Amino acid sequence: MEKARSVNTLVVGAGQAGLATSYWLTQHGVEHLLLERRSGLGGAWQDRWDSFYLNTPNFFCRLPGLPYGGSEPDVFIPRDAVIELFRHYARRIAAPVQLETEATRISRTDGTFTVETTSGPLAAANVVLANGAFQHARVPSASADIPAHVHQLHSHDYRNPRQLPDGAVLVVGTGQSGGQITEDLLDAGRQVHLSVSTCPEAPRRYRGQDVLHWILELNLHGPEYGFNGLQVENLPSPAGRFLCNPLISGNGGGHSIHMRELGRRGVCLHGRFEGAADGVLTFSDDLPGRLALVEAGFSQRLRLADAYIQAAGIEAPAADPVPDDPWLPAESGARLDLEAENIRSIIWATGYSLDFSFLDIPVLDEWNYPRHSQGVTEVPGLYAVGLPWLTRHASATVGLVGDDARYVVEHLAGRRA
Repeated sequence: MEKARSVNTLVVGAGQAGLATSYWLTQHGVEHLLLERRSGLGGAWQDRWDSFYLNTPNFFCRLPGLPYGGSEPDVFIPRDAVIELFRHYARRIAAPVQLETEATRISRTDGTFTVETTSGPLAAANVVLANGAFQHARVPSASADIPAHVHQLHSHDYRNPRQLPDGAVLVVGTGQSGGQITEDLLDAGRQVHLSVSTCPEAPRRYRGQDVLHWILELNLHGPEYGFNGLQVENLPSPAGRFLCNPLISGNGGGHSIHMRELGRRGVCLHGRFEGAADGVLTFSDDLPGRLALVEAGFSQRLRLADAYIQAAGIEAPAADPVPDDPWLPAESGARLDLEAENIRSIIWATGYSLDFSFLDIPVLDEWNYPRHSQGVTEVPGLYAVGLPWLTRHASATVGLVGDDARYVVEHLAGRRA
């Protein structure tokens, strides 16, 4: 039996969460190793399509030890530049990364973690779970009822329209991926059908700033003024941790995505996907109400931003009036005959689920989410960083993952002392 190599702290994942954790571990003098299953750094950004731009502006990049200090704070960068940013960051902080190594089982005995990997066993006093939320691509079980000649893929595997066979395309899901891929297909001249979920539309700019400026402010400083709506303890239920992000894009200098506008551009809108039989797909027959829900879904956070602006005494222009848009498709879109509409491809933009199947430690809740307090789990020495709503709304983002990593490492270093 191969002898396990020992390391004080093992970090599972070398994306933005793992690298931010590595920065703080180095600052505290904690010996550590990062495991990355991929052959190159860049995390899940490497799974985005060719035309992808980061949805957050440059000012939102707050990696510890590498805050944005350039002259273009409101610019959005393309996928390859995002990947290179993290590779540059890893070099800058001298992160000890072991590539092409996946953790396959983590257990704990007598206060020590035993970690089985594809490159041999490891032993660690501490383990930080930093493998992110984009782990297991979700596809509805009804996809098995789609005719075999229809090409199916998850948004995880979509790269560009050229990889799809000729014909129309159905995109299922209108989170950021679904909305942006629909635009990518439209720009290529493809006929697109779109199954609308309930992810909210949001203005790209609000009261003189990119909308993420106010989201960042509310995450960082809202509690100082009594606004705690974006803190995890105020979620109405644990399920809120997995709500989708607003429909915005970094492409073309940044813009909002509106379902009715996509419809006017020729996209055939449908309700929620419900099933398939004999080449005919069915959708919920509630498109008018669904569109209204999508348009209103972000309004609570905008009202929160308004209240924060007033309480903090910030000078900001008034919000632009929201134009009334009564457009509706002529058909309800509740049924879709794939053959009649010449649909040859389906892209499942249906999100991801957490995957901690390698964790042989009873620390997960009913949502497969580690039970924790500010990233410190109930198992001594086991931590989590980079999960959605770990401590607040933007915990998993480039803007705030470093703050959570700092808290976790301070706790870990104190335990070590």
